[in-house]
Amino acid sequence: MRVYVVDNGGQWTHREWRVLKYLKVETKIVPNTTTFDQVRDVDALVLSGGAPDVASESGRMGNNGEFLDKADFPVLGICAGMQFMATHFGGTTGPAVRAEFGRTRLYVDEEDQLFQGVPREFDVWESHNDEVRTVPEGFQVLAHSDTCQVEAMRSLRRPLYAVQFHPEVENTDFGTDIFRNFLRAVEEWHR
Repeated sequence: MRVYVVDNGGQWTHREWRVLKYLKVETKIVPNTTTFDQVRDVDALVLSGGAPDVASESGRMGNNGEFLDKADFPVLGICAGMQFMATHFGGTTGPAVRAEFGRTRLYVDEEDQLFQGVPREFDVWESHNDEVRTVPEGFQVLAHSDTCQVEAMRSLRRPLYAVQFHPEVENTDFGTDIFRNFLRAVEEWHR
């Protein structure tokens, strides 16, 4: 299986790559200026987190929109990758009611594919000032925290998944399991 990580300038992009390597996936980090034609043969993409304020600096998210429009394979958006996915498909983002940095309790609302086999609540690692306020039409909220109502979402029409927290860091409980679940969804999609 081949899953590339799109680098949106996130501080932990290399950790996303490392988790995928640990899970025995062929992977590499590619800049977000990469064209879709250069990644069209992968099995999935991970849109990394990043520093841009997605609402006002969406141009710094490179070709993420092209990837989302053209991908006929699964995509996982993380942090800014999730926020971009939400706004790209008509949802809204904005400043968080309370910015989340550090350990936060996550509550799983819908097990779906991402949260299979993990507890209904556990601790995750956050690093965001902005958050998704409304999910796009055709998307479902999968998890929330005490201060953020959209911690994870997925499209009901396509294999698009997203999380606000950082499953790639060791401080997130069950983070590797979430990646493993995403890879299982990728395998199922390609069957």
